Parts: sequence; structure tokens; C-alpha cells
Amino acid sequence: MAVTVKKAVLWRKEIENRPGMLANTLEPLSEAGADLQVVMGYRDPGGKDTAAIELHPVSGRKSTAAAKTAGLAPSPIPTLLVEGDNRQGLGHALAKAIGDAGINLSFVMAQVVGRRYSAVFGFENDADAAKATVLIRKAAVPIRKR
Repeated sequence: MAVTVKKAVLWRKEIENRPGMLANTLEPLSEAGADLQVVMGYRDPGGKDTAAIELHPVSGRKSTAAAKTAGLAPSPIPTLLVEGDNRQGLGHALAKAIGDAGINLSFVMAQVVGRRYSAVFGFENDADAAKATVLIRKAAVPIRKR
């Protein structure tokens, strides 16, 4: 299966870095029946007291209302969700294509589960995200040995 590249809107909330904040944030979404594909939570590198939660997707009236109730809002960071079959060296190939094009990443989170690759890439602007979409699709094509 080919790698798919889609625009994604991360919903984000800055929080106090203390136990239970992730569960408190997710509770209204769970009650609304949201089916999240991505949940990221991390402490701000510069301090111990603040953190952030980011998630995707938020769609539909109930889930959107729940996200707002939880204090989440759409992030302005242009983001791509990349999914497909994993292969050795895929992460490097994507990172190299983006870097060689002079595109700076705001963030990346990637993982492999079973045979499937999934990554979330954040960019500094929409133009870089659009350019990266083409580069990622091209770099993800498996190299066939002759």
C-alpha cells in the first residue's frame, strides 16, 4: 500500500504539568464519542510547570463542542498526517527529502505499529507543508532493486 499524506488539524491546549491533566482533557471527548487517531502530551522543554496536549481529529458538532469544553483549540501550525506500510529507512528517506529541500520542521512524531508507519509532521507555514506533501509522496515510493 502506498503512503498517504493528508492535511491534519491538531487541537491544542497548554496545561499545568501535573498528574491527571491528560485524562481530564480527554474525558469530554470520550463522552462525546470522539475517535482520536493522535494524542500527544509533553512537558515544555524550558520549564517543569507547563505542558501541552495535542490531538487529532476533532470533527462533528459533538466532538468539536467537547474539545472546546476541554479548553482545546485548533493549532495554527500546518500539519501533515502520513500513514502507510513501513519499510526499513522510510523515516530517514522522508526526513532527508524534507531537509534537502530546505524545509524546517516545527515538530515530528512517528511510530511503527506492526507493519504500519504513521507520522505527524508540523511545518512553519502552509507553503512548506504543501511542498513537503509532494516530497513525502515521492520519497515514500519503495526503491526497487534490479
